[in-house]
Amino acid sequence: METQRILMRSLAVVFIASVIWTITVSAHAPQVEYSCCTAVSTVEFTDPVIGVRRQNESLPCVKAVIFKTERGELCCDPRQPWVKEKVMQFIRAQRNKHQTSTPPLASSISEHTHVTGSTQSTESS
Repeated sequence: METQRILMRSLAVVFIASVIWTITVSAHAPQVEYSCCTAVSTVEFTDPVIGVRRQNESLPCVKAVIFKTERGELCCDPRQPWVKEKVMQFIRAQRNKHQTSTPPLASSISEHTHVTGSTQSTESS
């Protein structure tokens, strides 16, 4: 009879310890946060776009076009015509920005100019 009482107390202590351990571990476990769009907007915005990326559907994340603005990121419905147009405008602006910022391919140095050491001499024809 005494052995059963000791066994029951031991089981109760083990059970209580396991409950406390489970609660402690789950309280300190990192919480999973999704840094993705779980919903999209169909409302057009006017903020200047400084970045664009596409998000594929992978639950809980939904298919979206994410526009980066100075105020943050906006999750938009990729099926909306205005979203497609805004993406194209951004791509065109980036393309134009890169075309105007690259130096011309032709060299401004004459083919008759030679640089030797620290002096420069120009041959005349």
